[in-house]
Amino acid sequence: MTVALFQIRAISPDYLDRIRARRADDFGNAFVVTVNTDEDGTPLRCCLREAAVGEQVALIAYRPALVGGPYAEVGPVFVHAERCKGYRETDNYPAGFRHRRLLLRAYDTQGHQVDNRIVEGEDAEEAIADVFDRGEVAYLHARNVMAGCFMFEVSRAPSVECGRGHISAGPCVPSTSLVRAR
Repeated sequence: MTVALFQIRAISPDYLDRIRARRADDFGNAFVVTVNTDEDGTPLRCCLREAAVGEQVALIAYRPALVGGPYAEVGPVFVHAERCKGYRETDNYPAGFRHRRLLLRAYDTQGHQVDNRIVEGEDAEEAIADVFDRGEVAYLHARNVMAGCFMFEVSRAPSVECGRGHISAGPCVPSTSLVRAR
């Protein structure tokens, strides 16, 4: 059995249901439905794949930060106009974004940036593991390299061994007895 080292989180379906029902995002922008015409796709943050031509999408402002502060950025993200199945393969890097080069932005528990890495999608797991070897890293945001927009969040899998003699059920914390996750 393979142990997942991280978990991927798309934007919460419940959060998006609230935005859709209100017909506006949290920053007062109208929820405007358009039809995707881009043959290269539009990256959907609800299900972590590219939108096909003809799919109905909306562009909203979104703040992915877990805590406030100077790094709590707000930016544009595309989502399906109606609720979709979401992203369910949380133990796996999104196959729908494997072709994309991304910026991995690492944060500590206070929401301060502690690392930034540009990675190719096919090398993502190795880069994620390398960044999580830094004990102070609590979570990562994957961002679009060209536009800088949020793509998805990466967190440590529950009870994953961290670098420097730590185990984690979130950010790395010192441990006197290491127990390997099974």
